[in-house]
Parts: sequence; structure tokens; C-alpha cells
Amino acid sequence: MKHFASLFFAVLLSFGAQAQGVITFEKELHDFGSVPEGTMATHEFKFKNTGNQPVVIANVQASCGCTTPDWTKTPVLPGKSGIIKAMYSSAGRPGVFNKTVTVTSNASVPSKVLTIKGDVVNKEQAKATMTPAQLAQSPRLALDRTAHDFGKIESGQQPSAKFTVKNTGKQPLELGMITSACNCIGYKSVPPVVKPGQSAVVELLYAQRQTGQMSDVATLSSNDLSGDVKVTLKANIVRDLTGSSMVKESSATVPFK
Repeated sequence: MKHFASLFFAVLLSFGAQAQGVITFEKELHDFGSVPEGTMATHEFKFKNTGNQPVVIANVQASCGCTTPDWTKTPVLPGKSGIIKAMYSSAGRPGVFNKTVTVTSNASVPSKVLTIKGDVVNKEQAKATMTPAQLAQSPRLALDRTAHDFGKIESGQQPSAKFTVKNTGKQPLELGMITSACNCIGYKSVPPVVKPGQSAVVELLYAQRQTGQMSDVATLSSNDLSGDVKVTLKANIVRDLTGSSMVKESSATVPFK
């Protein structure tokens, strides 16, 4: 009887060891090929839980700051699927790249390494390798306007402005990095892809720390081979809106109405 109990316990332990999630990727390497400089090269690695317990992705770590990962945050049940998204910023990084993201989870194999690679070429190089027909099929970025004036704002505020982006081309439009000499303009929200003929809203955040009448230019990169677009943000930045709205009336200071 004692021997039977020991055997039964061993079987339970064996069963428990086998009860685990298993991550099975469709592929573990993605080659982007030629990537026009300025675009955000994005790929979703799809996986399926082929085990018998839920899989939880604990962390996804990129090998460099130029690669930004995202992943399925909720538990992936047995038989269900999830994604690991890898995004490579090609702005200012011409040449061949080979980067990895390390996926950590509670699966039977707790660590998996995924690889993305490609060759970043500037837009002139990309255009030189394309036929007129291919160029005609490329995406085209059109903005509803190229400037926004916030008027008078208080120092320390970070207002945002919304612009409408339309893809007038024939291929999906992908927005890339946004750059400015002041390093004070960034994305607040940006659509990953704008389909041909469709429009989307891009919201830009203005974080200028200086005071005075400011005018800053931001460059929005994309996979539009005709070139990048520029947007100007303006503002009259004062130290204190309350103080600046006071006027003197006979020697008494009263709020401006």
C-alpha cells in the first residue's frame, strides 16, 4: 500500500511538471529587406500557446534603444494566440541592422530571442532602385495645414495640436520619427498605418521651456518617398498668465476682463 501511494504521488508530480504553457512562434526572425530611412519598421511576431496552461509574458527586452517592443499583456490561454511587436526606428540610422528582442514568460521555455534585420536606405537610394510604376504606387502624405499657433500660454504648460494626415498614395502610409532642433516637439498620439485614400489624426505635443515669442519647426518622417513634411508650432510663452493679465487702473491693480 505504501509503495502504491508513493507511485501515485510520483505520477501526480509528473503530471504537474507537464502542465505548462508552451509558446510556439510562427517564425523567430523577420527580414524587412530595404527600409526607407525615417520610417518606423514594425513587425508582429505571432505565437500560439500549444501547452495546457495559460502563458503570461512577463517582459520583452530589446537589444538597443532603437527597437521598441510591445506585447500581449493578458494571459494567453491554451490554444489561443498572442503577439510580440518589434518596432525599429530607422531615422538617422542608415545601413544594415540586426537587432533582437528577448521574450521572458512562464512558458516551458522561459526565454525566447526574436530577431529583426534589414537595410536602411535613404529615400534617394530607395527611389533609384524603383521603377516609375513602383514609384507611382508609393504612399503620399498630405497635411490639412503646416502650422499651428497656440497663442499666449504659461511657461511649463505642454499644449497639443491635432493635424489631419491623409494618404493620397496607393500604398499604406507609415509615419516615422518626429525631430526638431529644440527637441521640444513630440507625438502625443500617432496612427501606426494610414491606408490609401484614408485620413487619420496626428496629435503633436509642444514642450518648449523658453519664454517669449517662439516658433519651432518639426520634421515628420514617413515612408513617403517624395520627402518628409515640416510643421511649425508657435506660441507666446509667458512666465505667469495671471500676472500678465493684470492691468493697473488708477493705482489699483484689477484683473483684466
